[in-house]
Amino acid sequence: MCGIFGVISNTPVNQLIYDALLLLQHRGQDAAGIVTMLEGKCFMHKARGMVRDVFRTRNMRALPGNVGLGQVRYPTAGNAYSEEEAQPFYVNAPFGIVLVHNGNLTNAHALKQELVDVDRRHINTTSDTEVLINILAHELQAAARDKVLTPSIVFEAVRAVHKRIKGSYAVVALIAGHGLLAFRDPFGIRPLCFGEAELPDGREVVVASESVAIEGTGHKVVRDVAPGEAIFIGMDGVVHAEQCAENPTLNPCMFEYVYLARPDSIMDGISVYQARLNMGETLAKRVISTVPPKDIDVVIPIPESSRPSAMQLAQKLGKPYREGFVKNRYVGRTFIMPGQGVRKKSVRQKLNAIGVEFKGRNVLLVDDSIVRGTTSKEIVQMARDAGARKVYMASAAPPVRFPNVYGIDMPTSEELIAHNRSIEEIRQFIGADALIYQDVDAMKNVVGALQPALDGFEASCFDGRYVTGDVSVDDFTAMAAQRKSQGDEEETADRTRLALQNGTEAG
Repeated sequence: MCGIFGVISNTPVNQLIYDALLLLQHRGQDAAGIVTMLEGKCFMHKARGMVRDVFRTRNMRALPGNVGLGQVRYPTAGNAYSEEEAQPFYVNAPFGIVLVHNGNLTNAHALKQELVDVDRRHINTTSDTEVLINILAHELQAAARDKVLTPSIVFEAVRAVHKRIKGSYAVVALIAGHGLLAFRDPFGIRPLCFGEAELPDGREVVVASESVAIEGTGHKVVRDVAPGEAIFIGMDGVVHAEQCAENPTLNPCMFEYVYLARPDSIMDGISVYQARLNMGETLAKRVISTVPPKDIDVVIPIPESSRPSAMQLAQKLGKPYREGFVKNRYVGRTFIMPGQGVRKKSVRQKLNAIGVEFKGRNVLLVDDSIVRGTTSKEIVQMARDAGARKVYMASAAPPVRFPNVYGIDMPTSEELIAHNRSIEEIRQFIGADALIYQDVDAMKNVVGALQPALDGFEASCFDGRYVTGDVSVDDFTAMAAQRKSQGDEEETADRTRLALQNGTEAG
């Protein structure tokens, strides 16, 4: 999961891209990067850290131009701790291309060898984004040979890219002197939308992972980029669009609605906030069948993503909804911190219990999902330490039983608390008096009802079905080996200093 943004304008765009990345910060906290372009020359700054830490005044001044793109990263492929693998990526031929990518290529290893042996291109990192930009560069060169670059030639190249790469990908690329290209995988797994604004200096067109980055920067959302579709925005701001995949279907990632996206975003016609309300409503039915409502005194969300579901659940149960945990907003999202060690030690830095809401009560804690179980275990103990008589736990998502290969940081089965464990075994592990999970089909139905045009959901981490049809046991083995080879860096000086800085810096 990453956040990407691109813009073509008639005015300087460095501040606009910075503001958009702040709005997408929830999608990645490991690294950030911006590229702008002026008179065909690229200006780039990227580094590890949060947006506000990566970009200082001197960095912003060094990013001139009216065209640009940016990314916030949390790594799912490649090296989590390599600054060289922060995006954007750049290749100088053909034309000069800069690219940012959200997703994960499932055939990156085979493509890398193909690029070396057949396309004669050099790959310098383990990042699948570098593979992707080189595939795009090769296909653009083939399509545009001895021709003037036109939108139709760009779309021809994207068609060839779709045929070669597999997995999930939302892409924004700048082609020097020509314009901005954005395209989405044929299954629509990762989100992408575009918007525009009519300014005194002319039309400004933007592309982003989530609608909140478009609306929050003063633009109007035009629509989502369709699965398999490519849009090309010329330097004059004119938008050209074409379907470039043979059999596209719309299967957005369910985990976006469960956890990843901001609640104020609308993705593929579905309000993330309404989706979470609906999840809470159907979760209430599961709770009633497991724990009699008379045995529940209060419903308490585990901030932030679970709040809409918890509110709706409390209303359906007729129980008071209370904020029992205070979140330290200067600590990053626990789920997307690389390394289990960082995850473990950050929970109590991140949350603190309000004793009066727990003491002597039977509390129902509601979380958006339970992935590794370590956070849930500690939160349940925090509730008990605060004086709760009984602690029930409800998850607005079903058990996460299967690895994810499409851009979410849970690729190995060993990390998943629900893999090969019963609900009772999970309950014992986290120490709750009762554990209630969402039903997979019920979740799909209540979220899917908000957008009848969907063909389905990419929900492989819940149901084990991989929509691209090309995922094998070997893929999981390779990912597990890669993660182990990277090690865990939470004890290094740089990582510790960054965590402390983010935890204490005043807003």
